[in-house]
Amino acid sequence: MSDWERSSTARVTVPARPRKLAKVPFVELADGRLQGVVSSGSDIERVYVSSVAAGTYAFACSTNNNRPCGGARGMFCNHIRALINEAVLQYGAERVARYLRVELADGEPSGPAIAHVMGNTRPAQGDTKAAAPVFSRFLRHLAYLELAPTTAPLPEMQWFPPTRAVA
Repeated sequence: MSDWERSSTARVTVPARPRKLAKVPFVELADGRLQGVVSSGSDIERVYVSSVAAGTYAFACSTNNNRPCGGARGMFCNHIRALINEAVLQYGAERVARYLRVELADGEPSGPAIAHVMGNTRPAQGDTKAAAPVFSRFLRHLAYLELAPTTAPLPEMQWFPPTRAVA
């Protein structure tokens, strides 16, 4: 672990395995849900905001401008399955299963196994209230990618208190 990781106030989590960002550019375990942004398979300019609630597995999937997903009718659509698989790559299957409170049978946990167990409970379709904040966080992450690499502090991060005096 590097010096800046040890001195950082935010814990840095290394991805479980490298992943490609073309299909699922944003995935997070937050707000009691697995949630993220998934690219459309048919339209390069369309993305879907998908989520699965921990414990109940209530799911939601809609476009970035709040149109419902055509595949999420009573069961997980392909966007949600892709989100689960990418979360497993990002965080590891054990962490995703623990966060979502999925009880897996013995054996190696995987994205399809997690989706299968959750799907067998016949989860309800949830509301899409979380789509706007998730998409907003995704756009914020994209803005950081456009910044030139620097060691100078970012203005929006200045509200963090200093941890030590600089001479």
